[in-house]
Amino acid sequence: MHANRNTMAKGFTLVEILIVVVILGILAAIVVPQFTNAANDARNGNIATQVSTIESQLELWAAQNDGSYPDLVTDGETFQDLVDAGYFKDIPTNPYTNASTIVADTDFADADSGVTTVDDADSTDGWYYDAETGNIAAIIP
Repeated sequence: MHANRNTMAKGFTLVEILIVVVILGILAAIVVPQFTNAANDARNGNIATQVSTIESQLELWAAQNDGSYPDLVTDGETFQDLVDAGYFKDIPTNPYTNASTIVADTDFADADSGVTTVDDADSTDGWYYDAETGNIAAIIP
């Protein structure tokens, strides 16, 4: 019996495998940062929606209470009081700090309404609030 010398081994060469691995690495380097940005975009969208909802409910409170906004910082009124009164289903939580605490900030009080976030690397609180204008913003560390 004679062995057939014209048969070729089937499979991929090392060079072909390396080329595929390099191409997959390049594609991964392009795609992975997109997912990172998507998570931040989702958080920002969540913040914008929450701030809009909170401000709408604070406007409703003011309309039903002689035009004054609740003082969520010093009067003892809290988000929980607004939940109990039916203005919110649940206490709003800042997705960046996972906190629902509210603090007053004089710099924020001077800011334009429409500001949805305030950078404050030292804060672990959830929200800045101005009781005179009803403006609220999420704190981003």
